[in-house]
Amino acid sequence: MGKSKVVITGAPGTGKTSIVNGLESKGFHCFHEIIRDMTSKAKEVGQSEEYISNPLVFVDDALQFNKDLLKGRTSHFKESLHIDAPISFFDRGIPDVLAYMDFFGQEYDHFFISHCEDHRYDSVFIVPPWKEIYVSDNERMETFEEAESIHHSLMKVYTQFGYNPIEVPKDEVLNRIDFILETLKNL
Repeated sequence: MGKSKVVITGAPGTGKTSIVNGLESKGFHCFHEIIRDMTSKAKEVGQSEEYISNPLVFVDDALQFNKDLLKGRTSHFKESLHIDAPISFFDRGIPDVLAYMDFFGQEYDHFFISHCEDHRYDSVFIVPPWKEIYVSDNERMETFEEAESIHHSLMKVYTQFGYNPIEVPKDEVLNRIDFILETLKNL
């Protein structure tokens, strides 16, 4: 089978990062989300003090912010090809950039599309919105309703690129991890 590249994606506040951290604690190689750090840095230099769900309002060049995000995720993908591990898990994949751009009504060109076409993952798991665990914070600025819309954007984009995202059940983190690992064994 070779090296498997597996995306764990989902709207903000769905528990995906807890899943990725749990997979890492079990010894799996994981690439962590880079957007929270980028958003935090953008907010430090931004001028807005009001509640806004779009982190791009804190940057001077939204397109460049998304290009940097795309390049970071592509770098993770390329790095996974040289790691001595049978599976690499990714907290978000390259198509997530396009899903968020769609959600925020931003246009993108073939530069973004080609990154998704040229860097294919083997499996995609999507963690659905779950109101009971949803919490916003300084980097997660979306409302729960916005998170639901982002979920639909993610499903649409991954499907457009030929993926069949597997929905992770709402459950305890360890049970979610077991579901992912069992599903991967049967693919």
